[in-house]
Order: sequence, then structure tokens, then C-alpha cells
Amino acid sequence: MRPLSRRPPPSRRAAAAPRSTASDAETRALGAGLGARLRAGDLIVLTGPLGAGKTCFVAGLAEGAGCGARVRSPSFTLINEYEGPMTFFHLDLYRLEGHDAEGLGLEERCEQGAMVAEWGEKLPAHVRADALTLTFTVASEHERTITAGADGGRGAELLAAWEAIAGAGARA
Repeated sequence: MRPLSRRPPPSRRAAAAPRSTASDAETRALGAGLGARLRAGDLIVLTGPLGAGKTCFVAGLAEGAGCGARVRSPSFTLINEYEGPMTFFHLDLYRLEGHDAEGLGLEERCEQGAMVAEWGEKLPAHVRADALTLTFTVASEHERTITAGADGGRGAELLAAWEAIAGAGARA
């Protein structure tokens, strides 16, 4: 288990081709595929507007990671913890301001399991340094576009896994 990196993110960012989904089921399936590849210490940062499918994707991640609990947006609790073969932490930072994320004990939690953060752009840059970042956009009433990027380290490994999963049924 590795602690979250304290180094600033490198200036070169790798990105994958955007992937479109036409339903909640497709979004969830992408999450499940990636969730099966998560390990303790992993961080996935999700960005995008309200209603873009982030929580639906997290439900798939938790399913793929072997967590049987029903995933809900933790907007009022900030962090939900799900047990399975590995602990899975779901953060929703929508209501946080400024540097509030620094007081959540994220480094300790990340050592215990995998973590996904909705509105993850609110995390300090040093925390996001080794993360996979997925950006969700609303293309239409049912269609979502997900763009992936990483700066290096484990994030780059997760980006390669994302490319394999998302490319398998890509429609983008």
C-alpha cells in the first residue's frame, strides 16, 4: 500500500480517446470493468456537471471491486465506505470549499483501500498526482461522454486499463 504522492503533478498528461455511453447500464458497466482492476492506494478523480453520470459510474466501480452495498451519493456525509475484498471509499466533494479536503484524512484512507472522488478537482494537486481523472459531459438526454487522463504513476496504469475496457465497446 502506497501513501498518496506529495509531489506536484508533472506537466505532461496522457489522455485516452473519449468514450460515449448511451445508457446508465453502459456507464455502470464501464465502472464495473475498471472496478475489477482497482487495488488499495488507487485514486480515481471524477469531474463533470450535476447529472452527468458520476454516481452511476461509481456504482459500477463498487460492483466491480466486489462491494455488494448499494452506492448512493455521499453529498451530506462526504465519504461513504463500502466493504468487500478491498475497502472502497466514495467521496463527494461538491459541498467543500477551498482547502477543506485537506482535513479529511485521505492519505490514511487511501492506504486502506481504493478511493473515488466525485468533484475530485477540489482535491489538492499533490493528492491527484497519481490519479486517473475521468471527465463526464452530457451529450444528450441519455448519452454521456467520458474522457480519461493521467499524469503518471498508478494513474497511467489505470489509464491503460481504461483504454482496454472503454475501447472494447467504444462508440465515441
